[in-house]
Amino acid sequence: MALDQNTINTLKQVSTATLTTVLLKKGLRNIWLRGTKPIRPGQPRLVGEAFTLRFIPAREDLATPASWASPISTRAAIEAMPEGCIAVVDAMGVKDAGIFGDILCARMAKRNVAGLVTDGVVRDLAGVLSAGLPVWCNGVSAPPSVASLTFANWQEPVACGGVAVFPGDIIVADDDGAVLVPLAMLDEILNEAPEQEAQEAWIMKEVDRGVPLPGLYPMNEDTKARYAASKGQ
Repeated sequence: MALDQNTINTLKQVSTATLTTVLLKKGLRNIWLRGTKPIRPGQPRLVGEAFTLRFIPAREDLATPASWASPISTRAAIEAMPEGCIAVVDAMGVKDAGIFGDILCARMAKRNVAGLVTDGVVRDLAGVLSAGLPVWCNGVSAPPSVASLTFANWQEPVACGGVAVFPGDIIVADDDGAVLVPLAMLDEILNEAPEQEAQEAWIMKEVDRGVPLPGLYPMNEDTKARYAASKGQ
């Protein structure tokens, strides 16, 4: 299922901080992908379906430069990515081997992949930055992936940043990192998260005019009534 533009536009107006709060209220605590930091500050908020890739520890007979030409390779996985997806790569948090470099990121950008999110690192930093692909990762490393990792497969459940990610789950990433929205809960989140954003924006205005926090955040009944009245104005 490709996300429709209305869904993308709605989620692009919701911060990952708000999403974690809304999902926490529904009992989901482990949905922030650890180690997924924007490769440069100020990247636009990213929204898309997860296209998963999985690395495992390097084994010397498998993790070789020759493996890059294998039918099971990062190169083949990139050619299977649909437009608008977010590549979510489980690199087990390994920081001493770059999973993707400039050429792979440039190809993803050419295929209109929305972005790359990984708990691992990238290499060829200058080239990755110039490729124009939005990237959230755990840093930069010069050695290639096969120095420490073996590529296993794509489009299967992965554990990226300690979070269980299934193909088709929704990823939202901003300056605070990447957050997973389970596909099965998408409609609920679309209904509730924008209202949470609106409430907090109103609360900020109240803070700006000097209103004390008790009873304001979280709202008591009187504050809820004032907020409701403000929406009708």
